[in-house]
Amino acid sequence: MSQLKHDYDDIPGTTVFDADLSRKGYHLNTFFFTLMKQENRDVFKADQTAYMSRFRLTEEQRAAVLARDWNEMIRLGGNIFFMLKLSFSDGMSVQQLAGAMTGMTAQQYAQMLLDGGRSIEGNRSKSEWANG
Repeated sequence: MSQLKHDYDDIPGTTVFDADLSRKGYHLNTFFFTLMKQENRDVFKADQTAYMSRFRLTEEQRAAVLARDWNEMIRLGGNIFFMLKLSFSDGMSVQQLAGAMTGMTAQQYAQMLLDGGRSIEGNRSKSEWANG
């Protein structure tokens, strides 16, 4: 079993936006931040690939943005607060984004929250899975 880098690495389904991830996603988050301005959103929507070429994104980051793979964007250093700029550019609400990130519709996600959230079973630590 490999050694964990941080205690929080053991939390399943959770990515902590720490200093390492911040450095990894610097250019990605710079791109997201530009989408605050309507004129930038318009240029981005007209040609997403060309707009992203202005930033030093990795190929993985570009592919995740184009696919709107929200969880992958987080894994690649995306900060959820900056990623919201992209989701809002697509006309998505926070509830729709959260649903997409959990594999649910916005309505299913809202109902899951109203029903008390996710079960803690299997969601406390990755080492619990390994130790069965």
